[in-house]
Amino acid sequence: MVELGISTFGETTALESTGQPISHDQRIRHLVEEIELADQLGLDIYAIGEHHREDFAVSAPEIVLAAGAVNTKHIRLSSAVTILSSIDPVRVYQQYATIDALSNGRAEIMAGRGSFIESFPLFGYDLKDYEELFNEKLDMLLRIKDNTMLRWHGQLTQSVDNRPVYPRAVQEDFPIWVATGGNVDSTVRIAEQGLPIVYATIGGNPKAFRQLVRIYKEIGRRHGHDLNKMKVAAHSWGWIEEDRQAAVDHYFFATKQTVDNIAKDRPHWQEMTKEQYLQSVGPEGAIFVGDPQTVAQKIIKIIEDLELDRFMLHLPIGSMPHEATLNAIRLYGQEVAPIVRKHFEAK
Repeated sequence: MVELGISTFGETTALESTGQPISHDQRIRHLVEEIELADQLGLDIYAIGEHHREDFAVSAPEIVLAAGAVNTKHIRLSSAVTILSSIDPVRVYQQYATIDALSNGRAEIMAGRGSFIESFPLFGYDLKDYEELFNEKLDMLLRIKDNTMLRWHGQLTQSVDNRPVYPRAVQEDFPIWVATGGNVDSTVRIAEQGLPIVYATIGGNPKAFRQLVRIYKEIGRRHGHDLNKMKVAAHSWGWIEEDRQAAVDHYFFATKQTVDNIAKDRPHWQEMTKEQYLQSVGPEGAIFVGDPQTVAQKIIKIIEDLELDRFMLHLPIGSMPHEATLNAIRLYGQEVAPIVRKHFEAK
């Protein structure tokens, strides 16, 4: 059965109604409430990203996830992503093993290079080592996952001479996913390692990722990996209201705030126009906005097109009023998820 869940960055852009952003501390408290609601509604996964910017509240997702673990019973808790290049893999494992203990075996790590680079100068890393840092630290994290006693000779990381790493995760085969924006070389390396992959399907037509999924599975097969463990996930921006047009109208401001903020720092991004937005929320676009039936059908399509094992709706991208966000989560859990699950149960 396909897993359905939510991803978030704890956005803190300006609200359309006030012109003011939600404070970081308030947004973090809201996130814990959202996790608990998603669990009550029977959603499968809640994932929080790491950023070091004013427009995102969460720089330490593991702490928010730990808070969310305490009063939840079923939902899996993941980063989305942990910027592995600029953090110590030993600490990453220890932190998520602790969440695994608090949640009784529901924690996961989603590792990524990070599409934002603020953490590199903040923690003293050189951007010229961008690829090498991630590759070495992922290898180190995987070694820690499989061995209590760590022997490691580092080039860009520390060397460790047979020292134990505690606590150990509750789950015997602790899940480590790797996220990518659709880079072919990243897909190939993740497949060669036999790790589950997550695609950020946030632009263009999501169907464009289909060839990458085929490459991923074919390379995994050639390397003799268990294809049942080579799972594919995607996350896409989205918003749900009872009325389709109201959802489309209300979500434009929040989406534009986020895109325009990113465009200030990235030459290849442009400020979002209304025309671009409407194309993105249309049937072939990458943003999942509308009433429950519209969003459910679009989720079914991306799951079938990309042969997904997991789909995460990034809800919201840009700040929306907290009560509206809770309502969108309720609609996702109570109306969208049953439609999607019934579709695949019938197959």
